[in-house]
Amino acid sequence: MFRVKPVHITAIKVITHLVCLAYIAVFYYWGFTDQLDGDPVKILIHEMGIAALNMLLLTLILTPLAQTFRQGALINLRRLFGLYSFVFAVLHFANYLLFDLQLDWSNLFEDIIKRPYITVGFVSLIILLLLSLTSPMRIRKKMKKHWQSLHNLVYLCAGLAVLHYLWSVKTVVGKPLIYLFLLIIILSFRRQKLNHWIKRQFKA
Repeated sequence: MFRVKPVHITAIKVITHLVCLAYIAVFYYWGFTDQLDGDPVKILIHEMGIAALNMLLLTLILTPLAQTFRQGALINLRRLFGLYSFVFAVLHFANYLLFDLQLDWSNLFEDIIKRPYITVGFVSLIILLLLSLTSPMRIRKKMKKHWQSLHNLVYLCAGLAVLHYLWSVKTVVGKPLIYLFLLIIILSFRRQKLNHWIKRQFKA
């Protein structure tokens, strides 16, 4: 039986770095050289947001894959995929703030409060920020059992991210439906853990 070995994980990490960084570089190059069809600002916002969502769902699917196919080494990819999800999410937000709102902070706060799809997107970004800041092993050791409780919020983050996408495109037909379907499948693999986490929240 094929086993994923450390050398394979290293290769996947290198490929992930190359693909993600190239994706960012190419789209921003196209944007700043006016090679994107249509509104370059909207395209950059959309593409970075989709990339963030893709990496987040890939992060969540690693554990079910590792358990189903007994490939424990895949778990070592979660941190990298999660961090790139955060990087793309920051770029998604930065594009919106810099290019769309022109650093109009009052307009930003108004949008966060009054526009539900931006509200849930911003909450998702904050969760990703917290998960990224607490991802180093030394912080994990200091937090002990609280680390796992915090990182269980990744499921809430994924749900809010998909909801943000559905509301932003105002449809569940086509790609949005696919993302919703993928999220449901991923969460179904983790339903026991989710049920346990939800019960703990109500007890608290």
